[in-house]
Amino acid sequence: QVQLVESGGGLVQAGGSLRLSCAASGRTLSMYAMGWFRQAPGKEREFVARISRSGGITYYRDSVKGRFTISRDNAKQTVYLQMNSLKPEDTAAYYCAADGTVIIGTENVNEYDYWGQGTQVTVSS
Repeated sequence: QVQLVESGGGLVQAGGSLRLSCAASGRTLSMYAMGWFRQAPGKEREFVARISRSGGITYYRDSVKGRFTISRDNAKQTVYLQMNSLKPEDTAAYYCAADGTVIIGTENVNEYDYWGQGTQVTVSS
């Protein structure tokens, strides 16, 4: 098993930046492809970005391409989501997730085995 804890959320003005972190404990992080998801009130949880086990392959939802960057430091057992040029529509609870069955990762929320508790991101206009 792996335990995940997100941090770095907060309140920011539109156009600002935040960096989310996802700290893992338990099994070694390099055994998992990782994803970031978000959920706004009244909406379903949606895919944001994913990264392969080694960090060499990443993928993003269209609305965040060019603004968000997912990365990982397996030695530090941490995954990051750098968010720039934030928009009010990015407001949501952000979750990191681990998938131990694939190498590259997936956008399917149901494929992930472990989840963090989430961190709130609020972008004011």
